Amino acid sequence: MIASGTKLNIYLWEGLEIEEAIFFLATNILVVFGLVAFDYSITIIQSFPNLFPSSPELPSPTLLMRALLIDSRHYDGERVAGLQSAVERLKKKSRSFYLASATFSGRMRIDLILLYSFCRVADDLVDNAETEIEACQWINKLTRFLELAYPQHEKKQDISKEQVIIQKFVEENFSHSSQSALKLLPTRYLSPKPFYDLLDGFKTDLKFLELRQEKSIDNFPITNEQDLELYALQVAGTVAESCLELAFYHSRTKISLNQRIQLLSAGKRMGVALQYVNICRDIETDAKIGRVYIPALWLKEEGITYERILSQPFGPAVEKFRDRLLVLAFKNYHEALGEMAELPSEVRSPMKVAVESYMEIARALTEKSYIVRDGRAIIPIWRRLRVAWRALSD
Repeated sequence: MIASGTKLNIYLWEGLEIEEAIFFLATNILVVFGLVAFDYSITIIQSFPNLFPSSPELPSPTLLMRALLIDSRHYDGERVAGLQSAVERLKKKSRSFYLASATFSGRMRIDLILLYSFCRVADDLVDNAETEIEACQWINKLTRFLELAYPQHEKKQDISKEQVIIQKFVEENFSHSSQSALKLLPTRYLSPKPFYDLLDGFKTDLKFLELRQEKSIDNFPITNEQDLELYALQVAGTVAESCLELAFYHSRTKISLNQRIQLLSAGKRMGVALQYVNICRDIETDAKIGRVYIPALWLKEEGITYERILSQPFGPAVEKFRDRLLVLAFKNYHEALGEMAELPSEVRSPMKVAVESYMEIARALTEKSYIVRDGRAIIPIWRRLRVAWRALSD
């Protein structure tokens, strides 16, 4: 209550004196700007590991003030631009994973986006190559990048010198738009084998270029279900493995070696399931670039040729193949689901959002309740949001 001798008796409207209005305005401004400053400090701490090697779950007031007051000239501008490019790439290329990325937090989210960016750029370099020779050249360059990023020598080398060599190689061999995806890949806590296996998957894709001339299934890259599973492990199981490595690194929950092995095995199995969904969704799109991931034995059983799928990637026969793939997808999904429930609590729900967002596409394909856009089966955004909400609520 403001005393009569200390107020102006001015009312903005009945019951609201100007002194009270100014007080409420000032306190709300302080609260809002305080929240902005807090969020800004958290963002700086999480975005620049070179300035803040550790990112506590609850930063101290001293650390927050240090982040808030640090000169912007110390920011890594190249990293900021690279993060922006990675987010745009994710948003453009994968609606499901873009939605799922919003449920992760801190450096885990940043590193997952950077991992996706690298895998996406590598895939596009090979897919967009006009000739087999060009595609092989890109695979060789990516292999050389991994050799530089993961040197085999046992002696400790000057890390800064190694970084200079890597930066020079990337700048000399990759376009400007692709460079940040390689430079920002968090190789320090990701093992190299999944990336080499990913390149082996790309080599399988190259074999389809040879078939464009032959139009025969005699030398088909994917002969049976075992070949299909191997391919899915190479291009998707590897990515799932790297995602889990990031989860182990960033998690504050202690995980035993046996648990890690079990989770990695389940993660790769889940990656296979998601890749089968991807193949089901993109049968028509893949056919346009000469690729048919339906096993050759399945084609023979139905009396269908590789050329027939390329020219007409739809119809009852294709739907039959799609249904068989979906059965395999759900089989792998259910086999891995139980183990994935043992993930650390801070990443369990976000990982579930990522998985369920993709598996919802499989459910839509099973129910024939999807929309086709640019040759791909998609589901409405409201359905994605419902799945994400349900996954976070469980």
